[in-house]
Amino acid sequence: MERDYNKETRQKVDHILNVMCARVNYEDLKRIESAFLFANEAHKKQKRKSGEPYIIHPVEVAEIVAAELMLDANTVIAAFLHDVVEDTDHTIEEIKEMFGDDVAFLVDVVTKKKKEKYVLGKQLDNFKQMLDSMQYDIRAILIKLADRLHNMRTLESMRPDKQMKIAGETDYFYAPLANRLGLYAVKTELENLSMRFRCPREYGHMVEALECDKRTYAEPLKEFTDSVQKIMDENGLNVRIEVQYRMPYSIWRKMESTGTDLKHTEHRHFVRIVFPDDPNVSDKTMALKIYSLLTDKFKEKPESINNYIDSPKENGYQSFHVKILTQFGEWEEIHISSEQMITNSRFWCVAGQGNKSNWLEKFKSVLQDITYHRNSSFIENVVTSFYNDDIMVYTPKGKPVNLPKGATALDFAFEVHTDIGKNAQYARINGKLCSIKTTLKRGDCVEIGVTEGHKPQPDWAEYVHTYKARQGLKSLLKKAKEEIVRCENCHPLPGDETIGFKEADGTITVHKRNCPSAISLSAQKGDAIVSIALEEHEDRMYPIKLDIKAIDRYHLLIDIIDMITNRLKLPMISINTSVEDEIADCEICLLVHSIGELQTIIDHINTIDGVDEVRRATLE
Repeated sequence: MERDYNKETRQKVDHILNVMCARVNYEDLKRIESAFLFANEAHKKQKRKSGEPYIIHPVEVAEIVAAELMLDANTVIAAFLHDVVEDTDHTIEEIKEMFGDDVAFLVDVVTKKKKEKYVLGKQLDNFKQMLDSMQYDIRAILIKLADRLHNMRTLESMRPDKQMKIAGETDYFYAPLANRLGLYAVKTELENLSMRFRCPREYGHMVEALECDKRTYAEPLKEFTDSVQKIMDENGLNVRIEVQYRMPYSIWRKMESTGTDLKHTEHRHFVRIVFPDDPNVSDKTMALKIYSLLTDKFKEKPESINNYIDSPKENGYQSFHVKILTQFGEWEEIHISSEQMITNSRFWCVAGQGNKSNWLEKFKSVLQDITYHRNSSFIENVVTSFYNDDIMVYTPKGKPVNLPKGATALDFAFEVHTDIGKNAQYARINGKLCSIKTTLKRGDCVEIGVTEGHKPQPDWAEYVHTYKARQGLKSLLKKAKEEIVRCENCHPLPGDETIGFKEADGTITVHKRNCPSAISLSAQKGDAIVSIALEEHEDRMYPIKLDIKAIDRYHLLIDIIDMITNRLKLPMISINTSVEDEIADCEICLLVHSIGELQTIIDHINTIDGVDEVRRATLE
């Protein structure tokens, strides 16, 4: 039987109007109807890849915006019109005249701009255009997410290469964005649709395996949830209890990160206990009451509590998590939440509850900074800054600091203040002395030790994850890609007699003139020889190793260290010493500026009582 597309479309539009009539006035309902009629006329000659009339797509997007995201009239109108300017001869000016400035702004943001030359590339410029709009209004992003969600729901009609392109964009950009906006339902559906079209066979296997897992655990889980329900009923608590299985993509990602199979992957599901909202009782009080009743009956796993009620995730997620031992001998993850928490966890940025202003202001300020420092890494910087799961850590005074999962003490330092980051020397995490490169965990109390004038090290860039830290280090470590490379065998220093050899990629490798490699290359690649001398710079130091032989005595090692660090004021990297038959052998690694400074060190150490020999050794 042939489909009646006109009837289907009309039914969906009527559904949108029925949904919106509870939230808008009669005039806005008329404007929404007019937007549909305008879009229907504009797209009347167009069809989708599936052969369906094109109008079905904007209608579906408008339905998502109205019924699933529960947005306002102008956003629904813009959803109907979101492809009109891009795909037809109609203009933004017409949209503005018919539906007003607000609708025109939203449509303009989601309309891909055709340019002769793209700054970052066509797709990246489109991403940037959308993200920039968040500095003014979040609704345009939500229309684009609804647009992407419907495209993913109907991706079967596309060629495999197009499926891969669209699914890849979704997994990389749109799903993480939905997560950071607190749109958990949208994020989850996008992730799983992406996996389904990128890796259909693997996705199919995951679905089958999860269905088998559900059947296996259905009976013991019911026994457990029934016992929990009985406890709640006996104590007069009106709650609902449900088993929530995590989606295939989430479990697949956990399997990949832990290197386990499905059977040995923990927490494939969780049990949610949901209590009704009560203005007379705080959510925390209710959650703790339920927690207390549970742990009176069941054993609690030590250190398993995560209190996201007092410390919400940056995307607005709140709940109280604990793991308890079930009667069938497995740790079960329990989420205790109010009805409003469930709503917020699905639609935080549009739910009307909770404080979103701090996060949005942070997003806007970082986007402005990223835009100012425009480069090809624009999207990577945004992804790094906002698209990871987050953790909350604390300053010694108890101030919470949100950071992406995997962030280090150095990220924390820059997040607190750039001056703290650039002068950071060490960290104390929960009172324990640690390297500033240490990865932080949720709940850590972090104190940064600073030393005025302490300079960032080049490898710090490998240990930061936030945009603020990366940008701060970039400005501090600003230098072009090094064109001169020191020989890894002879390790020349400024002041050494040197010679260079030009490589195929244009870099110059510098050797000491007596280096065996230099002698060999001179015979084989004479045309590549370059006259070059390493220049001494105050802010550039080089590692060297000294071997010291001396007659052992009291205070010998202290005198050597004092000479290097206090009198010559040079940094030491390591020291190893051994004594045999009253003869001390010391191996010291330190940093120097030049061969002249190295000779000064050798001369000074030779003056120490008992020292017999000091020589430069080969670095390994």
